[in-house]
Formats: sequence, C-alpha cells, structure tokens
Amino acid sequence: MELSEQEQVRRQSLQTMRDMGINPYPADEYVVTGYSADIKAAFVDKDENSPVPDAEWYTGKPVRIAGRLMSKRIMGKASFIEIQDSKGRIQVYVSRDDIQLPEDAEKPEPAAGDPNANLPVEALRQMYNVVFKKLLDIGDFIGIEGFVFRTQMGEISVHAKKLTVLAKSLRPLPIVKYKDGVAYDGFNDPEQRYRQRYVDLVVNEGVKETFLKRATILRTMRQVFDEAGYTEVETPILQQIAGGASARPFITHHNTLDVDMYLRIATELYLKRLIVGGFEGVYEIGRNFRNEGMDRSHNPEFTCMELYVQYKDYNWMMSFTEKLLERIAISVNGTTKVKIGDNEVDFKAPYRRLPILDAIKEKTGYDVSAMNEDELRATAKKLGVEDTEKMGRGKLIDEIFGETCEGTFIQPTFITDYPVEMSPLTKMHRSKPGLTERFELMVNGKELANAYSELNDPIDQYNRFVEQMKLADKGDDEAMVIDHDFMRALEYGMPPTSGIGIGIDRLAILMTGQPTIQEVLLFPTMKPEVQ
Repeated sequence: MELSEQEQVRRQSLQTMRDMGINPYPADEYVVTGYSADIKAAFVDKDENSPVPDAEWYTGKPVRIAGRLMSKRIMGKASFIEIQDSKGRIQVYVSRDDIQLPEDAEKPEPAAGDPNANLPVEALRQMYNVVFKKLLDIGDFIGIEGFVFRTQMGEISVHAKKLTVLAKSLRPLPIVKYKDGVAYDGFNDPEQRYRQRYVDLVVNEGVKETFLKRATILRTMRQVFDEAGYTEVETPILQQIAGGASARPFITHHNTLDVDMYLRIATELYLKRLIVGGFEGVYEIGRNFRNEGMDRSHNPEFTCMELYVQYKDYNWMMSFTEKLLERIAISVNGTTKVKIGDNEVDFKAPYRRLPILDAIKEKTGYDVSAMNEDELRATAKKLGVEDTEKMGRGKLIDEIFGETCEGTFIQPTFITDYPVEMSPLTKMHRSKPGLTERFELMVNGKELANAYSELNDPIDQYNRFVEQMKLADKGDDEAMVIDHDFMRALEYGMPPTSGIGIGIDRLAILMTGQPTIQEVLLFPTMKPEVQ
C-alpha cells in the first residue's frame, strides 16, 4: 500500500508517541462527564465572589470531555483547539503551564523499560507539550479534563488541565475549507460520501442530523403502535416462497437443506399468520430485499414497516395513518409542514381521498373504467407506457397511473379502490364490483404507503393466486406464486383485518427534505469499488 506524505508523517508521529512511552490506543475507560451541546446550552456565568449558581454548567465547573480534534491554533504557550463529540463541537483552551499530568499527583511505579520512568514532572510536561504541538493531528481522539469558562471573546469553552491521547488517526480528514462564505475543497463527491459515510458524518454538517431525524421517525412510530397496544414481532428474512408483494426476489441457496431460498420481499404473509394466531395487532420494522433497479428513490434493500390490526378496515387505516404521520412530522420537525425542494408538504390530517380510476380521468381525460384489455393497452401506448404486451388489465392501469398521475400528487393524498387485478391480497370492495378496498398514499409525487382491507376468504384468495400464476406464465416475473402454508392458515380463519406497509426510507426522505434515498441510508448499495 502506497502511503501519502501526510500518512507517512502520521505513522512517524505514532511511533514517536510509542517511543516516548505514550500508548496512542489506550484500553482504559475514559469517563466523560459533559458534552459540547449540553455545556453550551445550559452554561451560566458565575462571578468569582458569587455562590455556585443553581445550574448544570457554570464558570469553573470541572468537566471531562472527549472527542475528535478538528482544529488547532498554536499561539506560543497558549493554544486553542476544537473538539467534536457526539453532540457537536466545543472550543478548548490549552496552556503549556497549566497542563497537569497524572504523574503530578501521584507518580506510579514505572513499568519495566519505560523510557520516561526517571524524568522529572517538568520534563514530562514538556514532553506532553511536544505531543500536543507536534504529534497530535486533526482527526485524533483526545480526552480533556479541566473546567468550563467563557473567553474574552464570549465563547463558552473548556480550560484544559489534563490531556489524554485516546486514538491516533492515520489518515487526514478532508476538512471543508471556505472562501467568501462558500465551501470548496471539501468531501462533497456523492459517490465518495456514500462509500465512506464514516468520513461524511465527521466533516459535513447536517449529515448526522438527517440520521438522528430518521431515528426519531422510528422511535415515534413505535411509540404510537405501543400506545395502541400492538406488538412488535420479527418474521423470517430467508423464505422458501417470496410472497406478500409483486417483486423480483434475490435467490440464495441453503446448503444443509439443499434448497433455494429467497430474501423476503415483504413481511405481509407471516404477519397475517400471526393475526390468525390471535394477536390483536402486530407490526414489524425491518429490511426487505428486491432484485430491481437502483435510482434516486429505490435501493435493493430497504426498510419497511408493516402493521396488521384485527377487526379494522381500510377506512379506519386511512384515519390512523394520517394521524400517525402528523405526529411523526411534529416529533421530527416541530411542525406538520416540511420543505422538500421547491415544495412545502403539510402532513396535517385529514388528507384527500381519491379513487384511482377517478384520478386517471382527472389527470388524463380518459375513462379507463369501461375499457377492455385491448383498449387499455392502446390507451397506455398513447400515454407513453412502454412494453405493454405482457401486461394484464391491472398492470396496465397501474402503469397508466404511474406514468401520468403519480408525480402530480404533492400534498398527502389517499388513492383508493384499485381494480382487483392489481390487488391479489385485498378484499373485494363492499359496493363497487371489480374493485378492491385498497389505498396507496401519495406524497410529493411518490408512493409512501400501501394498505388494504385484507382478503380473508380462503377460496377467493386461492383463485386470486391462480390468476397471478397465469400472469407469470405470460412472462410477468413479478407475479405472485401460491403460498400453500399461508392458504392453510387462512382456512383456519382470519378475522376481518386491515394492514399497511410504509416505506421508512421514503418517509425519511420526506421528513428530512432530502433529495434522494441515498441521503437517508447510512450505507446505500453501490457498485463494487475499483481498488
């Protein structure tokens, strides 16, 4: 491995530290008593003659902080550094004459072969001064023990009394530089950022905040479900049948059983088995895998939440969903309104409800409800849908909607009442023949959620699976196959149930205002890196 000049210098500094008897990767616990953001948020100035204020942080309060060294200004005997910890950054004042060493108070018995065993304290202080000025680099982890104060310039800082090397960084960070307020020479190439997210998180402002917001989304979602009394469960990722959705699966092989298996494309069928088993409501937040394309809104592995509740229908689920998303928006951003590019999306309930056939007529002028399959195919071609020959009626309507309508719905809108051919796991509509009780939630031009009044008639379900197999025979590689164990479960009886799936990655895009799915995935799927 060829090293850059900076990498060579850092390795030399590492060895120098070791030669001086300093372990650059100590094993001892370093107890932290304060964090940058907390100290600055709660700091209270204290006059020398005033009593200690009733505050968490005040002038002179002792503190131990730790973090990554992000800047260093050497000014003779006194210097300023900036430490970045898990909550932000804080300035540290370091004076050569103030630095104390653990050896000052009680010098331990020297270890055998310790080159510094007989050095006086002042020599040790000088040695640490050399370490601080010459051997510490941007990116190194250090611990600081001292007290909190405010500088003459008004900046809340830590006055260092002790300094501990916690981990030496052997690669230089690509620190962003600014000229006239504009960033340059930073770590801003998207491919590099996604491949080296660990660097992206350190040097680029706002990246970590995005993932903290994503965590808030999941935490709030769980709180809502738990308050409702629903149970979080885990179902198999390796499955012998890729069911519960229309998608192309990843295939693997189980050596012991000598059978091909699939990474799950959905959790639906296993969660419904648990409703059969007597759970009132179950949900799972986990990874699904679909062997499909990658773009700004798709990743082969993605996080999805699915919820199933007995004795409910899709009307109840629409009301539940809009209240859930309103609460999540407030938890993440403090408001129901989110700025996404040029659009402002308001998640305040209630949301518009629009049947899919009405949506197509509203946007295109075509009434597809009365068209046969050949007429639909001709209309689809007119509207720009490609490769229609292998598509059935439901697929054609789905493609027409996707091509002409989906991108136009910016504010949250429930698209309802899909044709039965598009919804093989959905209950027939109670009053509209040929349609099902299903909705998809569209937000900012993309599907966010998919929900049904779940089909619980085992005979109807079996016939729907048979129709799916016919589509597969026509060449539709996303058609479902019959899951005989799921059919057996339905035959034992499943109560009326409503279910929903929400794409967590897309929800994170919306709630954080990010432009692509790669910005809300810590480690998105990438092409193999050329070494």
